[in-house]
Amino acid sequence: MEIHALIKKIISFGLMIIGCFLLQTTVFSNFKLAGVTPNFLVILVSYIGFMRGRKDGMVVGIVCGILLDLFIGSVFGLYSIIFLFLGYLNGLLRQFFFGDDIKLPLFLVGISDIVYGLFIYFALFLFRGRADFLYYVMNIILPEAVYTIVISILLYYPMIRLNTWLDKKDKRGAGSIV
Repeated sequence: MEIHALIKKIISFGLMIIGCFLLQTTVFSNFKLAGVTPNFLVILVSYIGFMRGRKDGMVVGIVCGILLDLFIGSVFGLYSIIFLFLGYLNGLLRQFFFGDDIKLPLFLVGISDIVYGLFIYFALFLFRGRADFLYYVMNIILPEAVYTIVISILLYYPMIRLNTWLDKKDKRGAGSIV
């Protein structure tokens, strides 16, 4: 990969991570529905992993996780591990990525948000003696997953355009190395 293409990829990913982090932690904290907010970082990690592959999904996942660990986490490293795992799992399905089909990416975002919610429940609530699992699933995990899926519909096509742009940069850079 050409150095210019790599720099553009790093800058693009960095801006997306910062933008999604700010949307999640500031703007949409004022737009709660059913007491939950959409998880923009799960959307980002799922889409990057699914569209770009395991490596990019894991890198974006670990950076998103570190941001959450630094700013809102109570146990450092928990969010990093969760998002690294989500980026890897979504990246495993890259071979099934077709830009015009939105059903599988939305399904993966929903599953990723549910897995994220379950990890948080087990790590932060169950081990601290709060065992009302059904309440947590029905009032936190599922409403957040639905809200996240709805918001991810709006972000899908801009992500497709960005992925196409990055693919062009990758291919152009690969052709110039002799």
